[in-house]
This record gives sequence, structure tokens and C-alpha cells, in this order.
Amino acid sequence: MSERTSPLPGSMPGRLPENAAPPADFAPAPAARDLLRRIRSGTLATLDRNTGHPFASLVNIGTDADGSPAILISRLSTHTANLEADGRASIMLAETGKGDALAHPRLTVLGSFAPLARGAADETRLRRRFLAHHPKSELYAGFADFALWRMKVVSAHLNGGFARAADLAAADVLTDVADAQALIDAEEGAVAHMNEDHAAALNLYAVKLCGAPDGIWRCTGIDPDGIDLQNGPLSLRLPFPHRVVHADVLRAVLKSLAEQARAM
Repeated sequence: MSERTSPLPGSMPGRLPENAAPPADFAPAPAARDLLRRIRSGTLATLDRNTGHPFASLVNIGTDADGSPAILISRLSTHTANLEADGRASIMLAETGKGDALAHPRLTVLGSFAPLARGAADETRLRRRFLAHHPKSELYAGFADFALWRMKVVSAHLNGGFARAADLAAADVLTDVADAQALIDAEEGAVAHMNEDHAAALNLYAVKLCGAPDGIWRCTGIDPDGIDLQNGPLSLRLPFPHRVVHADVLRAVLKSLAEQARAM
């Protein structure tokens, strides 16, 4: 007899109507990855350390190279005290827009948060990435009571609108970086180079390839799956046409995307 496995946190086994099928154009994993990389703030739900009640708060959210969510929080906050007692938590990332809020997509990511030691290599990288997405956080990021916490993702649940819900495993929403250390090491220089020398190309990516308004678009992150762009409160995610794990391939892909945009 095979061993019975428990459902992933947040999953909904056996709750869909019989013979229900999602729309043919619904691709849950890409949609979830887009929200995870693009939405910059969301609801953090922790477990109250006194009673176990769910405690929801608003936080700014960044991502590590693999997409793992990261938060910069003060030890003076209730949610930090809750995480110190029990790291289990979830974050909800929601698209906003006109009309019914429930008609827009949202993603709930579940897992456990742990703090990163200040000055460690992974903390330094993640701090740079986080502040690129949230430059105003520079005002307090260096305070002694603030620290970066990173989530170890267990599962996720996507609601993309009516009849567009999906339970997802960690591998569905995260980026495999096992073979991408060369790109991770080159990211800081590549981001700076794009912002300093290729502002026109970044604007082309946003306007021509993503359908965004013209503006001063900046690169805030690069990973094997794509490039993150930001213009004030607006954030975009431009997926690469194929996986990129080396700097030389990155240059070729970015050049090809610029040529594609110019031809449109």
C-alpha cells in the first residue's frame, strides 16, 4: 500500500466541480511567476505568538534571484515578533485596477521566513535587489532594528479571476538557479550597465514589448527567466525567450530583444 501524502498548504483538493476544466488559455505557472516578480507590496499573514490567530500586515516585498520572497522588517514590529516565534507565514500579492477587485489576479505564497545575517554574501545580494525595487527603503534599511527575512517557499495558490484558480508547488513559481551562479555574479554589473548605457533599450522593452507607457524605465533585476523593469510606481516583468545562465548569453538576448522592439 502506498503511503498517503498530505496536501500542500493552501491547496484545495476535491473542491472543484466535477468535470470542471480551466480555460484553454490559462497558464497558471507563468501567471504566478509574473505576479511574484512584479508586485512590490502585499499582505503578510503571520501566526500571532500569543494566541495563534492569523495576523495580517502590509509589507514591501522583493525577490531573490530564484524568486524567493524577501521582506525588510523591524524587530519592533508585531509581525517580526510573530516570525521569531514561528516562521510559518503567507504573503498575498494582488493586482489592482478598475472595477471589482476580485476580478484581478492574486497570488498567495506559503512557506517559512528566516532572517539573514547582515553582511553575509546572500544578505548583501538580496539587500541590493530589494533596495533596487524599493529605493525609498534606503532611508531606514541601515537601522539596527531592521533585517531582511527570506521565505522558503512550500506552495502557492493562484486566483487569476473567475474559473482561473490553481494550486502550485514551489517549483512552479520559483526559478531554478542551480546552474546560474555566473549570471547571479554578473547581475549587479549588468543592471548598472543597462541603466547607465542602455536607457533607450529599456524604454523600448517596456513600450514595445510590454505595452507600457513611455517613461524613464530602469532595470531593477535580472535572473535566468527574465528582466525586471520599473518606472516610479509601475513595475514590469519581461520574460526571456529562453533560459539564460551566462553573461555572454544575456548580452545576446538583451540585444535581440532590443532589435525586436525597434522593428515593431
